[in-house]
Amino acid sequence: MPQPEWLTARFEQERGRLRAVAYRMLGSLSEAEDAVQEAWLRISRADTDEVENLDAWLTTVVARVCLNLLRSRRSRPEDPVDVHVPDPVVSSEDAAHPERAAVLADSVGLALLVVLDTLTPAERIAFVLHDMFAVPFDEIGPMIDRSPAAARQLASRARRRVRGQAPVPDPDLGRQRAVVDAFFAAARDGDFDGLVAVLHPEVVLRSDGGTARARHTTVFSGARTVAAQAITFGRLSPFARPALVNGAAGAVVVADGNPLSVMGFTVTGGRIVAIDVVADPDRLRRLDLDW
Repeated sequence: MPQPEWLTARFEQERGRLRAVAYRMLGSLSEAEDAVQEAWLRISRADTDEVENLDAWLTTVVARVCLNLLRSRRSRPEDPVDVHVPDPVVSSEDAAHPERAAVLADSVGLALLVVLDTLTPAERIAFVLHDMFAVPFDEIGPMIDRSPAAARQLASRARRRVRGQAPVPDPDLGRQRAVVDAFFAAARDGDFDGLVAVLHPEVVLRSDGGTARARHTTVFSGARTVAAQAITFGRLSPFARPALVNGAAGAVVVADGNPLSVMGFTVTGGRIVAIDVVADPDRLRRLDLDW
């Protein structure tokens, strides 16, 4: 097979993995797709004769594109500075969409992506590439203009922040679902004590309604505060349909055939420690939810 055709075939074979790399770095499905496409444009014009490890090289090219995008975000002071809930990956609990399998391979939750958004671009690149994709620091260092030792330190710093702020979900999806179902049942019935019982004392609720709204992102913390918010919006509970949100138990709230929000839950130790909500109409439309 001529090299251009061979290279195209190999890239398409790796596209799912590369999209997963970009999604973890950017937290945006559309930007991840754009980054992979931009990487292909660079790759298709490059001389690959001296490339020894094609998979590693493809990852490096995508990582560099993502690094430029992350740095560009930091240079735009007009962008909102409050908490942003990243794009969710939503699928039916019956069967995950095959094209999203690579993105969900290790079920990176929304709560983790929120923490990744707080890292510097170099920290995020070092952590994602090393801890999630086992890229050696000898390869990461040159990408971020650091020595391998400095890249290791950046990843270690990011790892400490992730461990402190992004709880690990319970591995049993059935138990996650039971807790989330109990949350919606209590909210529907106005059962304040029932809600407090399924919420961790330090639970955090983040809701992103889009930049068109005056307060596009709201953050609440504490079981009683979050329970009060759940009671307020309890009338929407009957419209919540079970879904997998980034591989964990979640819900899509649909009324009159229109998705109103996607809710991701992080359940740890049998209680909800984080609720991440995307209610931005523009972003929901881009997610192309078929619910």
